[in-house]
Amino acid sequence: MKKMGFSIISSVLFVEILVVLLPQLSNAVVDHHSPFPTNFLFGTASSSYQYEGAYNIDGKGQSNWDNFTHGGGSRILDGSSGDVAIDHYHRYQEDIDLLESLNVNSHRLSISWARILPKGRFGEVNWAGIDFYNKLFDALLRKGIQPFVTLSHYDSPQELEERYGGWLSPQSQEDFVYYADLCFKTFGDRVKYWITFNEPNYLVPLGYRSGIYPPCRCSGSMAVLNCNEGDSEKEPFVAAHNIILSHAAAVDIYRTKYQAEQRGKIGIVLQHEWYEPMSNSTADKLATERARSFTFNWFLDPVIFGKYPKEMENVLGNLLPKFSTNEKNKLKKGLDFIGINYYTASYVQDCIYTKCDSRFGISRTEGSYMKSADKNGVSIGESTPFSWFNIYPQGMEKTVTYVKDRYNNTPMFITENGYAEQDDPNVSLEIQLGDFKRIKYMENHIEALSTAIRKGANVRGYFAWSLLDNFEWIYGYTVRYGIHHVDFATLKRTPRLSARWYKRLIANYKQTEFSGVPKLVQST
Repeated sequence: MKKMGFSIISSVLFVEILVVLLPQLSNAVVDHHSPFPTNFLFGTASSSYQYEGAYNIDGKGQSNWDNFTHGGGSRILDGSSGDVAIDHYHRYQEDIDLLESLNVNSHRLSISWARILPKGRFGEVNWAGIDFYNKLFDALLRKGIQPFVTLSHYDSPQELEERYGGWLSPQSQEDFVYYADLCFKTFGDRVKYWITFNEPNYLVPLGYRSGIYPPCRCSGSMAVLNCNEGDSEKEPFVAAHNIILSHAAAVDIYRTKYQAEQRGKIGIVLQHEWYEPMSNSTADKLATERARSFTFNWFLDPVIFGKYPKEMENVLGNLLPKFSTNEKNKLKKGLDFIGINYYTASYVQDCIYTKCDSRFGISRTEGSYMKSADKNGVSIGESTPFSWFNIYPQGMEKTVTYVKDRYNNTPMFITENGYAEQDDPNVSLEIQLGDFKRIKYMENHIEALSTAIRKGANVRGYFAWSLLDNFEWIYGYTVRYGIHHVDFATLKRTPRLSARWYKRLIANYKQTEFSGVPKLVQST
């Protein structure tokens, strides 16, 4: 074991030397002019529930995720919660020092809605929560780090769920606007990038179709948990409709009351898994476009075009709620930028004209297709220990190009991209710090992103998920994404090799002559 440990440490040191000497060693990028535009944001990403902890401190109210993780049963893989998470609430200055050491110019984070409005619009403002975010934003800006702020990253006050059913009620729009207005008024002099929602296209199906996220509503064959209430065929579209209108209302109030003076930008973040047709058949190609429409375009088409995708309208008919004329006008061009969270890709097979395995096929109200990581026994990309995560860097370029072409090259940010590793307590810290696979993943995805930018994609930033290992939702602390390792027993933060690599990438970008995306191995 000692010999193995020495070998790993030696390998880590060797790669660190390669990273430092990169400009002299790598000839992989021939064009040394940076593909990244002026003022491109290189940053890291986080969220309040996954990072902050302090779940019942200084007046914070109960969130839907507090309620969910305290509910017992097998909701979280390791039985954990975000009660402490990685204690960013008390350690934020230490974490900002880590950001400064990386030389990032931005950091993506979210505000805990329940920390500043414990009961939504039905209670008082929690000024202790306001004070925390004031100190956090000021500390970031003192280091030259631009806060990139999400208003709702999955978590919301539990009070709203109990009063009127959360996103199933139009009242949720009033609460979200009340919350957004408070944030714009209080923090907008320093926050220049606002995100209304993180991945509502992921949250809604998990919360209202399969029921594995709060509020745990589901029914029939789509239920994964034993939900007490719900309608998996109808409620996802109701919740999505209210979220879309909440976004539009928040954007409208920002533009009419604050944007001219504060001179910030506002957008939304959606998860985008790249899809490839299982075959060249017309049916599979149409199914692939349906898959995009029933996931990504479901939210973005209304926000930019004022209507749902035609593929959804054709299939769902009256199941899709309708937008009024006034709502359509408010929705059109209802953002300044599009945030994209890209991690992986899948093959798509049609389930309308082809019989699909009922265990894996998607229902009619989900688009009637089946996803698979494999085609003829060959994976779409390098496989990982996770069935939902296959490495397909080409999907980064294809995703950005697709969004560019469909949405008139609206400014884009890659708001999340990162590599997942299984937590294994039997693996030494030295081995965990030498995260070669994460570096390779980031290297290849940023290279693919730079190709899309060279071809004209209007991408303004890249945020690595994540600065630190953290609470990863229903996986608890069993999955690690951090470019910094966190000892979950002591909460000690330790830079991984990927942090040093990322720092070198940013340094290369800031040079007059761009020396390229760092490579672990020289091109031949």
